[in-house]
Formats: sequence, C-alpha cells, structure tokens
Amino acid sequence: MIPFPSIQIRQQFGKIGIDADLGQYTIRQPKATMEIQTTPSRLDIESPPIEFGVDQNRAWDAINGGKFERFNNRIYSQMQDIWLEGIALMVEKGNRMAAIHMNTNAIADTAAAAQENHAKIQYFGPASFDNVDVYITTHKPVIRVIEGGIDVYSHPNPPEIEYERGKLDIYMQQYAHLEIIPPQLDTRV
Repeated sequence: MIPFPSIQIRQQFGKIGIDADLGQYTIRQPKATMEIQTTPSRLDIESPPIEFGVDQNRAWDAINGGKFERFNNRIYSQMQDIWLEGIALMVEKGNRMAAIHMNTNAIADTAAAAQENHAKIQYFGPASFDNVDVYITTHKPVIRVIEGGIDVYSHPNPPEIEYERGKLDIYMQQYAHLEIIPPQLDTRV
C-alpha cells in the first residue's frame, strides 16, 4: 500500500504584547487660609482723689486764742456770765456792808473778797490731746471694662490634584506564521 501524500500545515498564532503601567494621582490639600484679628479687652479705672482735711482751730484756740474772730466771740460769749457774776458780787458786798453791825471787820472782809473774786475770763480754748480733727473722704474707683473680641476669617483652599499618565505600549510579541509543507512526491516512475 502506498501512502497517500498529505500536506502539512503548521500555524503559529500572532501574539500581541501589552506593557501597561497605571497612571498616578498626586493629591495635596493645602491648609485653609485663616485670618485672626483680635481686639484686646480694655480696663479703664478712674480713681477720684482722696479728700483730706485738717481742722486745727481748737488747737490754735488753746495755744494762742485762735483767729481774731473766734477769740473775740469767746470773750463776748462770757460777758453775760461775768456781768451777772459782777452784779451778784455787788449785791453780796452790799449785804455785807448792810450787816456791819454783826461783823466788826466788814470793810476788810469786803476788800479781801474783792481781790479773790475778780472775774476769770477764758482767753484760750480748752487744751486737749484731741484738739486736731482730721477728715479723710475716700471715693470708690470707677471701673469700666470694654470687652475685646476675636474675628476669624477662614477661606478653604481647593485640593491640588495632579495626574501623571501611565504608559501603554502595544507591540507584536510574536507575528502570525503559517508554514505549508508540501508532500514529497516520488517522481520516479
């Protein structure tokens, strides 16, 4: 039996090569822009001055009689009492003289009493450790508080996005190939 000649076909498929890298994102988010303005608080304190007074009139009255007007008023205010005392003394003298028949030394006693009972005028005021008066008047401070404040202004910044493309290479890794091998014919006859 004679083999039947056959044709041989060899086929090789084409292969496509793809080299791909993914793209890359870069995202940055800048911080928000902020403006802060502060107004400081203020404290105003107003302190009225202290009122200070010294009254030395009674001390000067005791030392030298005081001012002229006070000196005269002091003497003048005693005059009524001295006048009444003088009248009483004159009445007493008159009564002694009228009773001369009872007392043998009525004139001598009247003369001695006149030297003892002369009017005593107070020219000076009373002396005391407490003659100087000091007056101190204080006032409360006036306090005003003016509040400060904070003003905040914020502005958000948009994100910064950058994209770097990846690569995409498409190439023929293997070309298609078809090989046909004819049978060998025996041409010998």
